[in-house]
Amino acid sequence: MLLTNTENIPGKDYEIIGLVSGNMIQSKHIGKDIGQGLKTIVGGELKAYTEMMSESRSIATARMVESAESMGADAVVCVRFATSAIMGGAAEMVCYGTAVKFK
Repeated sequence: MLLTNTENIPGKDYEIIGLVSGNMIQSKHIGKDIGQGLKTIVGGELKAYTEMMSESRSIATARMVESAESMGADAVVCVRFATSAIMGGAAEMVCYGTAVKFK
């Protein structure tokens, strides 16, 4: 499955199948939240949250690909990510794009 954040794939003609997306809502346990909260006092990277968001991106992307494959897509163009806070310590990651079939 080809994923690209561009609208066009050089050398490929395709037809649009439709919008596909995948999402993931994840949180860290209270111990990690406290540790990361204390880290904000001294500054620096919040590694537990960086890891959480990276894992969420991977899972959301895999779910989007699964959706595209179920539609018979060969690629997903215009791939985008969006995130939002659901509650303290929990965030949603959404991956979406346009599923296409090569001609």
